[in-house]
Formats: sequence, structure tokens, C-alpha cells
Amino acid sequence: MTLALNNSSTEQTASQWQAYLRLGFAHGARGTVLKTCDHKGPLYVQKPFYPEGQDTAHVYLLHPPGGLVSGDELVIESRQQPHTHVLITTPGAGRVYRARPDKLLQRQTTHLHVPNHAIMEWLPQETILYPDANTALVNQVHLASGARFIGWEITCFGLPANQLDFAQGQASQSFQINVDGRIRLRERLRIDKESAAVMNSTVGLQGQAVNGLLVAGPFTHLSDDALAALRDSCAGFAGLAGVSLVKEFILVRAVHGDSEQMKKLFTQCWQQLRPELIQRNACAPRIWAT
Repeated sequence: MTLALNNSSTEQTASQWQAYLRLGFAHGARGTVLKTCDHKGPLYVQKPFYPEGQDTAHVYLLHPPGGLVSGDELVIESRQQPHTHVLITTPGAGRVYRARPDKLLQRQTTHLHVPNHAIMEWLPQETILYPDANTALVNQVHLASGARFIGWEITCFGLPANQLDFAQGQASQSFQINVDGRIRLRERLRIDKESAAVMNSTVGLQGQAVNGLLVAGPFTHLSDDALAALRDSCAGFAGLAGVSLVKEFILVRAVHGDSEQMKKLFTQCWQQLRPELIQRNACAPRIWAT
């Protein structure tokens, strides 16, 4: 932990966490195993769980402080060997708290490296951005040919249950997928004073506090029945949701006022996509039921 001095008359001390977590997964006689785990600061994992058998490791990211304050930076990196299958999730919502007057950036960066014949499922629970937060959230997915990926990002802007919006906050989000070093998908969203209108725009969040993106692929084939089931799920969603095919990736985009409803939709879509992409039925992480 580094300590920074506040220049106010009280000279209060403000904490900043510079934390990282580097995970390495290998395949052997015991299936997919967590081979290396290097961390600094309050960011680590429990031992992997195997509710589907030894070939698929379920891993829970733990961040005891529960959220980011001004100056915090979290870096998460996962590297896999061929023939590994990893599902990473979190035990609860992530949080980015109100920034201090110094407005130091609150940053989280994720790098997922997935080689040929490997599978990554990145399914964290929602991230709540408190009013007046100042954050950058970056997801970088590096796939080799033959790798497969399912992931999502669910973001709640403000505290709608408390009637507190994100009007004064700043947020920059990006979700990028590279295949063999070339960009195949790049989604970006920026909310600040100059672009605050996107929160209510008909081509933006349409006044909804929760924004979601689910990505799955690359697909060599997606059955008509599976695509129809996805569209039916989105049509039955109480908010606004849609399915699109971008190159060989399926995207589900949605907005709503309730993160729990968003998670239900994305879980349903994941259950429909998983057998199509990796030929396995969905097995929800046990931590989701607690």
C-alpha cells in the first residue's frame, strides 16, 4: 500500500492500492490446474473448484476491500496452456466508490490470454459505479486461433435504488478481443461532462442505469434454433436487449434499471450459448447461489 498526503489543512492521509493478480493455468493428469498464482495487494483467488469434473476449473476472484477508491489500480492477468478450461467469476458485485476531491483515477485492467484448444469463461458479477466516481475499466481478451471465449460486463451507473444517478461521474470502459494479434471486436463507452447526454439518448442508455454486454465466440457455426432462442430471450426481457453477429462473435447488448434482471438475462443467454460453443451444458458457479 502506498500512502499519499492530502494538501488540506488537516493533512489527512489517503490510501491507494496498487494491486495485481497473475494466474497461470496448465493441463495435466489432474485436468486443468492453477499452476501459478502471483499477487500483490488485496487481490487473490481461492483454490479452484471442480463442480463439472477435473477438466474445468471454476475460480473466484477475491478483493477484500470490496471496491476502488481514488488512486487504486487493479491489474488481473490470466494465461492458459492448451486444453485448459477456466471459468472466472466473483463472489459479489464490484464497486467503484465516489472519488475524492483529488479525482485520482480508479482503474481496473484485465488481460485474458487464451491459446489454441483452450476455453475461457469470464463471468464477473456486476460493477457498481457510485455517483462522482472517476474510473477506467479495461478488458483485453487475447485469443489464438482455435480458442473459445464467453464473457460479459454488467455495469450499474449510480445507485438507482437510492435515487442517486451518475450525473457527475466519469467512466471510460473498453472491451477488446484480439485473435492472433488482430482486433476482431472493440466496444467502448465513455461517460463524462461532454458526453453525459448518452445516458438518456435513444442511441445510448435510454435513461437506464444498467448497461450490459455479453460476447461469445468465435463460432464456426451457430444453429438457427440457438439464434432464435437467444432472440426470444431478449424479446421477453423487461428492458431493452438485442442480439447481433459481429464477424464470428455473438453479442448480446442490453439496458435495464435493475442489475439482477440483467444477470438473469445474461445467465439465460450463457446457458443457451455454452452448448453451442463448447459442447457443454451450463454449470452455474456455486458462489452464485450464496
